[in-house]
Parts: sequence; C-alpha cells; structure tokens
Amino acid sequence: MGPLEPKANDLIVAVICFAAVFFTFAKFLVPRITRTLEARQDAIEGTLARSEAVHAEARRIHAEYQAELSEARHEAARIRQAATDDGSLLIQEIRAEGQRQRDELVASARAQLEADRILAEAVLREDVLRLATDLAERILGEPITDERRARETAEAFFAEVDADSSAKA
Repeated sequence: MGPLEPKANDLIVAVICFAAVFFTFAKFLVPRITRTLEARQDAIEGTLARSEAVHAEARRIHAEYQAELSEARHEAARIRQAATDDGSLLIQEIRAEGQRQRDELVASARAQLEADRILAEAVLREDVLRLATDLAERILGEPITDERRARETAEAFFAEVDADSSAKA
C-alpha cells in the first residue's frame, strides 16, 4: 500500500484531523482573520475618507483665505485711493487758501501803496510849493506875501504836469 492507496484507518484519522483543523479554522481563525481584514479595510477607507475630507476642508479654507486676501487687497487699494483723493482735496483747499491770502495781501499792499503814494504826493506838493516860494523870494529879493496866488500858480503847474503824464500814459 503506498501513499496513493492509504489504509482505511489512516484515511479516517486523516479525514477527522483534517475536519478538526478545518472546523477550527472555519470557526475561530477565519472569522478573526475576516474581522481583522474588514477592520483594516474600514481603517484604510476611513483614513482615506478622512484624508479626503481634510483635503476638501483645506481647499475650502485656502479658498476662503484667498478670498479674504483678495478682499483685503481691494480694501487696501480703496483706502489708498481714498487717501490720495483726500490728500489731493486737502492740497487744493490749502492752495486755494494760500491764493486767497496772497490776493488779500496783494490787495492790502496795493491799497497801502496807493495811500502812501497819495500821502507822499501831498507832502511833495507842499514841499515843492514851499521850495518854489523860497526860490521865488530869493530871485525877487523880497518875501512873497500873497500865499493864495502862489498856491494857485503851483496848483495850475501840478495840473499841467498831471495832464502831461496822463497823456503820455
């Protein structure tokens, strides 16, 4: 009898041992192995799902960050533009105020110059009249007593000079 023709006793013992090992594997080991494989599969799928969820959350947060960054840039540009506009407006107001003050100073100076000119002209006319009278007294060798006539003569002279200067202007 050889290995291809076993004895019936050996065959029955081998079948019982095989059945016992098979039953032990089927009853205890295969369910544990199955549970372990399923747990691993669930862990892998759960980790994958969690990683996809985390990745999606990261993409959402990144998009929000980009949107906030873009909004902040727009806000900064708007603030810069508003500051530039305010600065330009302030410069225009300061220039207008400076122009107004300059015009007031120029007008005041012109009025003061005109008043000073009129005053100086009156003083000079009196001085010229006095000098002319003194000169006439020296030339004639006697005092001029008719002050009214001397004043009229000087006024006529000044009127003639004023008319000549008006005609030349």
